[in-house]
This record gives sequence, C-alpha cells and structure tokens, in this order.
Amino acid sequence: MKRRMSTSISTKTEPKRQRLFTHCFLPMILLLSAAFFIGSAFIITDYKEKILGWGSLMVLQYSRSKMCETQCRAYGSEALPRGIISETSDLEMRPLWGAQNKKKPKLSMNLLAIAVGIKQKENVNKMVKKFPESDFVVMLFHYDGIVDQWKDLEWNDRAIHVSAVNQTKWWFAKRFLHPDIVSEYAYIFLWDEDLGVDHFNAKRYLSIIKKEGLEISQPALDPEKSELHHPITARDKNSTVHRRTYKVIGRTKCDENSTGPPCTGFVEMMAPVFSRASWRCSWHMIQSDLVFGWGLDFQLGYCAQGDRTQKIGIVDSEYLIHDALPTLGGSAENKVSSLSSESGGRSEVNLELNLLCNVEAYFTQLVIARPLGKFTVGFCIKFRFYRLKSNPTLN
Repeated sequence: MKRRMSTSISTKTEPKRQRLFTHCFLPMILLLSAAFFIGSAFIITDYKEKILGWGSLMVLQYSRSKMCETQCRAYGSEALPRGIISETSDLEMRPLWGAQNKKKPKLSMNLLAIAVGIKQKENVNKMVKKFPESDFVVMLFHYDGIVDQWKDLEWNDRAIHVSAVNQTKWWFAKRFLHPDIVSEYAYIFLWDEDLGVDHFNAKRYLSIIKKEGLEISQPALDPEKSELHHPITARDKNSTVHRRTYKVIGRTKCDENSTGPPCTGFVEMMAPVFSRASWRCSWHMIQSDLVFGWGLDFQLGYCAQGDRTQKIGIVDSEYLIHDALPTLGGSAENKVSSLSSESGGRSEVNLELNLLCNVEAYFTQLVIARPLGKFTVGFCIKFRFYRLKSNPTLN
C-alpha cells in the first residue's frame, strides 16, 4: 500500500518539474546560448581582422625588406647574391707569395695617417715610433712625390705609401680613407708632420679617450713651445682632459654656458683623432676640393655622436709641440705662408671659408643640430663683408 502511494506521488511531481524546467530553465539556456553564439561571431570577426592586419603588416615588412635588399645595396652590386658581397675592406697588406701571416687577429686596430715630405723625414720617424706596431697601421701621404728615400727606416715596409705631388692631407683623406676602407680601425689619427711627440704616449692616449668617451679629440699643445691658434688647445697642467676654455676670445666670453666653438666642442685640424663612427660622419663633410681645412674644425661638432660639449675634448696628460711649418713642407726658418702673396691661395681659402658659412646656415635653417653660436655667425658676417668690400661684384 505504501509502495503504491509513493509511486502516485512521484508521478504527480514529475509534470510539475517538467513545467518548471520548460518555463524557467529552458528560456534561460536558450538566451545564454544565443548570447554565446552572437559573442563568438563578434570575437571570431575581430580575430580574423587582427589576423588579416598582422598578415598584411608582415607582408608589408617583408616587401620592404626585399625592396631594401635591392635598393639599399651599393651601386653595381644589385646583380650579385648577398652572400658574396664584401662591403668593407682594410689596409692590411697580403703577401704575394709564401705563407700567410698567422698572427692572432686583433680585436681593435687603429690607423695613423700623416701627410709627409722628405724634409721632415727625421721628425716623422720620431712620430711613427711612438705608435706601437701591435696597435697601429701606418699610412703616409707623400705630397712631394718622394717615396724611395724612406726605405732606410725600419718601419718603412709595413707602412702604406700613397704619393701625389702638391696635395694636402685632406685631398688624400677624402680619396683614400673612405669609411668603408677604414671601418676596421677603432680610431683614426689624421696628423700633420710637424708635431713634437716627446711627451706623447699612444697607448695611454687611447686608454684616456676610451675612458672619457671622446669621439673626437686631440692631444693638448704645449703653450710655451707651440704656435697656438686657439686657446682651447693649450695644455692644462692640472688636468688629464679638458672640454672647454673660460677665456675671452674676441668678443666671445667663454663660460660654463657656452655650447660650441671656440669655447667648447672644438679640436684643431693639425692633430685630430676620430672614432670610427665620427670619421664616417666627418668624411662626408669633407668636400673634394678641400685644401687647407679651414672652417672644417668648427663643424665637427655635428659628428660628435652626441653632445659636442662632452664627446669632443683635449687630452692634457699626453701633449704635443706644434712647430706650425708651412703647408706642403718647408723649414722652421721659413714659416711665412705663401697665402699672403698668391691670389690662388687666397681664392682657395675664400672657397673654404664660404663653405663654412654655408654649412652653418644650412644646419641652423633645418634645425638638424644646435647652431654653433655667436662666434661663428659673427665670423661669417665679417667674412662676407670682407668679400663684398674686396670684390663688389660678388653677391
């Protein structure tokens, strides 16, 4: 009897549960299902759009890289497979016969390049001996065409000799020190031949400029024994490195707020030292007809790879004596430059100074870098006034 009653009760409650499920839970399930499917459609659409966007971006990057592989190549190498292209070189000499030199490869070599004449052979010999063979490659630019008379020097055979009569070191540098040729060298010393090196040590100098982070530098000059053209290059006996001068130069008062030449960010062109990166920039600034290099020193700040007031400096602890001999040779007894009497020399200087002013105006106008300051602007104004006064036909 009890078993029958329980069966009848269960049969009565089942329709109620079905109705409750049908009226409450089923609509909720259907609603959730609809929301799920609708949301999935939006998510899938958005995902597809992202996938397509990523795909198009990858295709664009791939096409750009392929385009650059052809367009960014050096002219003349487009038809060559990438794997056989050698984009750089060096000045290391290879033997014509016999076994190759098995010396261990140097992690960092440097280059010493000097424009030389036979009259300064003795002094050049002293200079080269200051640069260890283990750290430096030597390159001589013979402006007098005399090469054979250097053969008695012990280091002659390991030096690179380039000869062109009556050409200055900037002519040689533009043509034979292309950045891709000298890219193997950490620092390029581009020096004149009339420098006294009794108080200079090349290894210590390299150590100092690396520690100080100098991209462009020069050894200081002994103010008591050298012909000084710029006060900033004078040696400070109480310093290892200095980056500015605090003297009054003309109408320019140099102080801690000065941001450019002649107060800071300056080296003279008789003994500059360039890092690999700064030389790649500086080389492009040398015009092909540059002779004396006048004005170029005022523009080197643009190649300092950063703040010129920090990246350009004068090394005081390793210093030189500058004899200031005439361009292209001469003796200490004959320091009078021929520029004062030769119109050709004056015209070359005018061209170079005019370039200085044009470069400064170009950089200032385009706001590529900070202007070099009132000194350069005033100099350019005076220079142009002088040109117009001496030749009214110039415009």
